[in-house]
Amino acid sequence: MAKSPCPVSLSQFQEKAEPLKVVINGQEHIAEVKAFSTGSFGWYINGKTTITIDGKPVSVQIGMNLTVVGSKEAER
Repeated sequence: MAKSPCPVSLSQFQEKAEPLKVVINGQEHIAEVKAFSTGSFGWYINGKTTITIDGKPVSVQIGMNLTVVGSKEAER
């Protein structure tokens, strides 16, 4: 995907963006609005869940960033 300018500023994002529902293996998780230390912004999930593999429960760590394209260079 080609990089494109971000249509919202950081302040607009922080005021108007809402948490996102993300479903992993049928289990609902909430990605919270976040300004990252890199200067980009988006959503972040951190947690744990269990996924069944061949009938056996497997504990997994979740760490997911959803970064708005071009947000690092967006107006503050």
